[in-house]
Amino acid sequence: MAKVSVARASSARAPARAALEPGADCPLCPRLADFRHDWQAAEPGWHNAPVPAFGPEDARLLIVGLAPGLRGANRTGRPFTGDYAGDLLYATLIEYGFATGTYAAHPEDGLTLTDARIVNAVRCVPPQNKPTPEEIRTCRPFLSAPMAAMPRLAAIVTLGKIAHDSTLAALGQKASRLKFGHGVADTITDGTLGPVRLFASYHCSRYNTNTRVLTPDMFRSVFAAVRAYLDAA
Repeated sequence: MAKVSVARASSARAPARAALEPGADCPLCPRLADFRHDWQAAEPGWHNAPVPAFGPEDARLLIVGLAPGLRGANRTGRPFTGDYAGDLLYATLIEYGFATGTYAAHPEDGLTLTDARIVNAVRCVPPQNKPTPEEIRTCRPFLSAPMAAMPRLAAIVTLGKIAHDSTLAALGQKASRLKFGHGVADTITDGTLGPVRLFASYHCSRYNTNTRVLTPDMFRSVFAAVRAYLDAA
């Protein structure tokens, strides 16, 4: 396996800090803003805002999800926190050394990511968990910017086809460059980021696991491959 260089100069890559995260009341997607405002009125104690990335910027691994869950990250303000998808994701990250502590489904549980960072392709909760193509495109700068701000980025795990295709677009690639499928992987060379190994997984949603589209062993196999790749770097 070819080794990858993970020590990249960050000064030329890091965008302005303000570009990394959308504002708390981001208006760029009117449908999502209206939905968010409705839930701000219904549940004023919830986060109900764009969900920021979680984990250290100097991590080598980036995990890209779809969007905040209504009663998960939209409520708690941390990616994959408060719904079933987080149960499987964080248990797997702990198992493979990408997280430490105990996941207790709230942001104050003390869980810490290690050499990993998580971001969603769409930062605001969409109705019925279905962002439109235009909303995905509009939010893509908030995927590209965190990627560019990671000076040691070497691997990306995409959770689901939307996250996968949006990540490829953020890397300046067409979706046909690496067609989505569970367990597919390839090295993508971006002119700004350099070579990054992309690993695809079915999304760790309750629906996928209940229907056995994704089993825990299938999910672990992806992160085992990531762990082996980074350990060989």
